Amino acid sequence: MGALDHVSDLFDCSRGSSKHKKRKQLQTVVIKVKMDCEGCERKVKKSVEGMKGVKQVGVERKADKLTVVGYVDPAKVVARVAYRTGKEAELWPYVPYYVVVHPPGVYDKKAPAGYVRNAEDPQVSHLARASSTEVRYTTAFSDENPADCSIM
Repeated sequence: MGALDHVSDLFDCSRGSSKHKKRKQLQTVVIKVKMDCEGCERKVKKSVEGMKGVKQVGVERKADKLTVVGYVDPAKVVARVAYRTGKEAELWPYVPYYVVVHPPGVYDKKAPAGYVRNAEDPQVSHLARASSTEVRYTTAFSDENPADCSIM
């Protein structure tokens, strides 16, 4: 880095403390909240409607699902729902069944129809996946690859 680059970095006004705050990205936050009745549904919906940056709120009571669209931070939305309603709230832990390559070995019975719990935990996901050794032995004796095995 030359002397001219160093001097230009010292007088650079484009970075550092700026008066303009970066605007958050428009995103969809999906939260799981237990809702039993219409009163619970109203309470959950009102807890986030007045939040700064919220553009749209959707509630599916039968699926215990709250969808918030706006310029918001997901952690703040979850915290606000939990604080305002007194209910346990978490980010939506389920993924559609067709998205998962190998559905997890342990199913969540509370999952809505067509969904399975997202198993990103390595202790859970190893139950559904075969190790490389197992794959090598099962493909060695496959009818699809007769040249791989000298016994056949």
